[in-house]
Parts: sequence; C-alpha cells; structure tokens
Amino acid sequence: MLDAAPPHEPGDEPPEGVSVARRARWVAAGTGALLTLAGLGASLLRLSGSAPARIPAAYAVGAVLCACAAVLGHRGRTRRALWLLIAGVMVMALGDEPA
Repeated sequence: MLDAAPPHEPGDEPPEGVSVARRARWVAAGTGALLTLAGLGASLLRLSGSAPARIPAAYAVGAVLCACAAVLGHRGRTRRALWLLIAGVMVMALGDEPA
C-alpha cells in the first residue's frame, strides 16, 4: 500500500497526519461496531416483545448499515463511514417512531 507520508526512522514517532488518520480509522470502526451491537440488541429485544415487525426490522437494517460503516472505517474510508453511521442511526430512530 502506498503511503503519502515521508519515511521516518523506526524510533521516531509517525508524522502528525498519519496518527490523525489512524485515530480516525479506529474511531469510525469502533463506533460502527458499537452501534451495530446496540442495533442488533435492540432488534432482538423488540422481536421478543409484541412490537410490530417493522420495528425490529428497522433496528436490524440500521445495524447492517453501521456494520458496513465499521468495515469502511477500518479500511480508511472514514467520510463514507460517517455518512453510513448517520444513515444507520436515522433508520433505527425512524423505524421506532409511532405510525
């Protein structure tokens, strides 16, 4: 993989841009994974109750979107991951609105 940052000595700290990008990838992947688990948990809780079928489905679809965002964030596509996280949370929130 090509790296745009200049090479550095093994004992030196990486350049600032590299550490910021690495932190952004970790945050995007971690947030996506956390929201995926929350969405799947909420989907299972709603599925076991007497809620209409669209509510657990909305949580599951939102969780799938957040899982895709975690994968994209891990690969360094943090801007797309952010938009998928927003879309996933919106699907979860709108799916639970009363009809």
